[in-house]
Amino acid sequence: MVPINPRHYPSLMEASLFFILIIGLISYFIIGLETVPHIPILLGIFSLIAYGLLKRISFKDLQEAMISGATAGMGAVFLFFLIGILISSWIISGTIPTLINTGFSIIGGTWFYGIVFAVTAVIGVALGSSLTTTATIGVAFIGMASAMDISLAITAGAIVSGAFFGDKMSPLSDTTNLASTIVGVDLFDHIKHISLTTIPAFIISFILFILISPEQSASFGHVAEYQTALQSSGLIHWASWIPLIVLIICTLFKIPAFIALTISSLIATVSAVFTTNLNWAEIWTIWFSGYTGTTEFAPVNELLTRGGINSMLFTISLVLLALSFGGLLFATGILPTMLTALQERLSKVRSIILSTAATAIGVNVLIGEQYLSILLTGETYKGIYEKAGLTKKALSRTLEDAGTVINPLVPWSVCGVFIADVLGVPVLEYLPFAFFCLLSPLITILFGAKTARMNK
Repeated sequence: MVPINPRHYPSLMEASLFFILIIGLISYFIIGLETVPHIPILLGIFSLIAYGLLKRISFKDLQEAMISGATAGMGAVFLFFLIGILISSWIISGTIPTLINTGFSIIGGTWFYGIVFAVTAVIGVALGSSLTTTATIGVAFIGMASAMDISLAITAGAIVSGAFFGDKMSPLSDTTNLASTIVGVDLFDHIKHISLTTIPAFIISFILFILISPEQSASFGHVAEYQTALQSSGLIHWASWIPLIVLIICTLFKIPAFIALTISSLIATVSAVFTTNLNWAEIWTIWFSGYTGTTEFAPVNELLTRGGINSMLFTISLVLLALSFGGLLFATGILPTMLTALQERLSKVRSIILSTAATAIGVNVLIGEQYLSILLTGETYKGIYEKAGLTKKALSRTLEDAGTVINPLVPWSVCGVFIADVLGVPVLEYLPFAFFCLLSPLITILFGAKTARMNK
């Protein structure tokens, strides 16, 4: 965030009480009234403005703080626009359908839970959205588990684990882009760094899911329906791999994320012109509104109906409001006062990382919103990490390990409510089996101190 000088210095007691009051307000609306997070955050902004005016801070200073806060998110905003375009272009070029079809092709054998986890992870990376992955492929896997009379709770745990692995590791993910941007780390450097904790968590989770998988052979008739529908879409062909290969090459050569995503989107779009019946007018409409699936199999249509700039406006508006909210917390002196008290108590690397993880988890539990968990924790600890000589990548990794993946484990959170509804499995039932989500913060707390000192 652009440095914002406090216009008031409240006591620690006053700052803490007002902060708790604001968090309580947001929590009540999101958890109790189940409103979209935009409304309580906007009410929080109104409350902070009123508090600032009572403390004789001019409205001009408060307005500048909001603008400065929102300015910090413009890098993420432009990436979000581009992600919407990339998703829609990857669908019409066949890249996403091909990745999904390939993921289904590896299903077989008796390691049902392990395979559900692995396939969901692959598709999660391809889609870049944990909720979309859960609502499509996840529902199909739940149907298979029900037909085979095996544990729905463990199946749901495997689905959630795989979906949020994909959410962390995909360059298409909004939370991954947000965590890297808010801290000031290149997107691909961020993904490379979080693999230090994410890959071990994936391997351990995969082994655990294999060990508890049922012995009977599974019937994968539903998978055949998905593959048949995907192939009938006319989107899958050899050129579908080109946009992905180009993105990988750009990553290897450390090309900035914005440029890499732009190149891949343009190549995917040009490829679609030669491999589909779409004309340029239709393609530009898809860039904005997204693609609509037209197969005869409804679940695949739901899987392919997504993307476009319009699909990212919800996230973009939420990020801008949350960052403006953060700017006001700095201008009113509430966050600086709490930070000063926190910095005096944090000196060791392990305690800093533990405190970061605890804060990200706490925001998820109190508010139930993963974007705010990333934004507020990131802004709170940037100065502390810099003062301690820790890398920015260590902070962005901890935000993902303890922020992004914890949200589906909170029954009243946005992700928790959504997943429990679409899968038909209560959060508290699948929580013990969401191994990846449970292991990620644990690994970052235990081993984060070592990786925080790497590659300074």
